[in-house]
Amino acid sequence: MVKLYGPMLSLSASGTIAKTATFASWKGRAYARQRVIPANPQSDLQTSVRAMMKFLAQNWASMTAGEQASWVTAAAAAAVSPFNSFIAAGMTRWRQLAAPSAATPATEDGALQASGAATAIGGFHQATITFPIAAVNDGWGIAIERNTVDVYQGTFGAIVGVIATPAAAATYFNDIGLAADTYYYFWRRFTRAGKLDGAFAQGSLSAIVT
Repeated sequence: MVKLYGPMLSLSASGTIAKTATFASWKGRAYARQRVIPANPQSDLQTSVRAMMKFLAQNWASMTAGEQASWVTAAAAAAVSPFNSFIAAGMTRWRQLAAPSAATPATEDGALQASGAATAIGGFHQATITFPIAAVNDGWGIAIERNTVDVYQGTFGAIVGVIATPAAAATYFNDIGLAADTYYYFWRRFTRAGKLDGAFAQGSLSAIVT
C-alpha cells in the first residue's frame, strides 16, 4: 500500500483503474494499492477471520468504560482509535490461537461460563447448536469448530463461529449454507480476560444436514 498526496491530480480519489490499481482513503489518509481478488472468499481461514472480527466489532459497544479506556494508550501509540486498537489486538491473539481480551493487557484469568449439555440439530443446509448457559461468571464468548469427521482439529482455520454469552440463558449458533453431510462440532469457551478453556471436555456433537 502506498500513501498518496493529491492522487490523480486531485485532493482525493477512489475506485479502480484498469482492474489494476485501487485508490481509496483510510482514516483520512489517501492510498493506492494493487487490486486483489480473493481466490476463495469462503475459505476456512477467511471464515474464521470474519467470525472473530464480527464478534469483536459487535461487542465493543457493550464493554465497560474501564475496558474501553484501557486501549487509549495503545491506540495513541499506533495513531488509531481505541476501537481499532482493540480489534487489531484481538485479531492478533486470534491468529495465535489465543482468545481476545476485553481490556489490555490480557491477564488470561477468570471463571469460565457454566453450561449444561450442548445440543446440535441438523436441518436443510443448516445446523443449530444450543449452549444452555447456567452462569456467565467471567465468560465472554464461545468459539465453535466444525469438521466432517469426529476429530478435533484445534486449528485457526477450523473455527466457523464465535458467539457471545452475555446472560445465563440458552445461546445459539446457526451454521448455514451447508452441503448435505454429517457435521461434528467442538467448542471452547473464553473469558473477558482472554482465558481459553481446554479442548472440549464435553466431546463432540453431530448434526445431520440435508
